Amino acid sequence: MPEQKRDYYEVLGVSKSASDDELKKAYRKLAKQYHPDLNPGDKEAEAKFKEVNEAYEVLSDKEKRAKYDQFGHAGVDPNFGAGGFGGGGFGFDMGDIDLGDIFGSFFGGGFGGGSSRRNNGPMKGETLRASVTISFEEAAFGCEKEITLNRTENCDTCKGTGCAPGTTAEVCPDCHGSGTIRIQRGGGAFTFATTTTCPKCGGKGKLIHQPCKDCGGSGSVRKQRKLTVKIPAGIDNGQAVSLRGQGGAGRNGGPAGDLLISVTVRPHEFFKRDGTSVYLEHPVTFLQATLGAELEIPTIDGKVKWTLPAGTQPGTTFRLRGKGIPSVNGRGRGDQYVTVKVQVPTSLTHEQKEALRAYGEAMGEIPPGPADSVKSFFDKRKKKK
Repeated sequence: MPEQKRDYYEVLGVSKSASDDELKKAYRKLAKQYHPDLNPGDKEAEAKFKEVNEAYEVLSDKEKRAKYDQFGHAGVDPNFGAGGFGGGGFGFDMGDIDLGDIFGSFFGGGFGGGSSRRNNGPMKGETLRASVTISFEEAAFGCEKEITLNRTENCDTCKGTGCAPGTTAEVCPDCHGSGTIRIQRGGGAFTFATTTTCPKCGGKGKLIHQPCKDCGGSGSVRKQRKLTVKIPAGIDNGQAVSLRGQGGAGRNGGPAGDLLISVTVRPHEFFKRDGTSVYLEHPVTFLQATLGAELEIPTIDGKVKWTLPAGTQPGTTFRLRGKGIPSVNGRGRGDQYVTVKVQVPTSLTHEQKEALRAYGEAMGEIPPGPADSVKSFFDKRKKKK
């Protein structure tokens, strides 16, 4: 059976866009954890130590990493997937043919995800992800943010060809540039035809005799870039901005990948949001609610004047049209909803209390004496009826 190997990035616990420093840090941590001197007699730790070393040996080498990213284990280990096929009286030596290719030739598809069928044509680059945090107002009206990211770019020296300046790659004479070769095995009624990765060029379809010194022949290098990102007005918490062509460099002349930027919006001290609507609780005094008043209401545009009607009850909500969040597609704005919150005084002077009692007596709310206050109050209510 073909050897089953774990993905090298998974072995080291890093992403495919990990920098050299991140690879080295992950390797040192795992090598120390599984080192045989610290785990005497532990066969599992010994196996993991070898696995970690193998992964780092490939990913720390620019050329090997580029081959691994394109072709997987087959790109760095020519013996990967080799094995025999026997039983049932066939007795054929299948050499390095992947079983996935054999079944694919019968059923017209990849069986078991064999690594021999590799596309050496143009491939789109890696999709990268980043994140930004913005304020409530920045989300409402849009803004620009600068982000820093590491990404794979075409080598400036060789322009992505992988060849030293002034040289060109040779079309592989074995596969004629296709990256694959066709092999027939067996004989008579049991002849198998399969397509496998060209061993001469490693599936690239070309041979680079003088690789570029800056990229090691991979055609790409990792660089740190700063980008200015335009955040559209009306974006909400958890939404993302997509920038086409700002991801990793494409391979074999393919287009660059995309950049997805996740947006986090900080909560506002007073405003709350639901879609394009903005909600606000606004405090008013008992006197303002009773007699009415001219108020200044905060909005995301600044303060606006609003006339509070006399006799407004606590909890009343009114609407300010067009004072909400702009629609992210540019089609108008939402509204702002303001809920009146009547404040009850908690500390009054003697004169203020007497004035309130006088008001209560005038309204029939305060009876003559505290002992029979409740009874007298309801008696008056009955007489009115």
